Amino acid sequence: MAVENAPARIGKSVVICGEVRGNEDLIIDGRVEGTVTLTDSRLTIGASANLASDLSAKDILILGHVQGNILASGRVELRAGCQVEGDIRALRLAVEDNAVFRGKVDLTQSASKQSEG
Repeated sequence: MAVENAPARIGKSVVICGEVRGNEDLIIDGRVEGTVTLTDSRLTIGASANLASDLSAKDILILGHVQGNILASGRVELRAGCQVEGDIRALRLAVEDNAVFRGKVDLTQSASKQSEG
């Protein structure tokens, strides 16, 4: 039986080509090519995940590989061992040692306003 407040999960063997949208927390461990949009939710990119996607969510935690732009109305966390190639626009950014990032960063209040409009 599923736990009521547990985040949704995309498993390691799942490959999605297209658009992922939702209003609940999501953990991605598989491969996604396209866009991922979660309104007012938390997105977690697992250590085994490989995304060629633009990401948009309230908070984004990255442990795996992401190639694409990232827009967060809250916080983006780049954990040790992750690889990110693309631009980040968020209110807050946390980067651990041994995280690999190539791109531009925009940490302004306008990140949340532009994601709404």
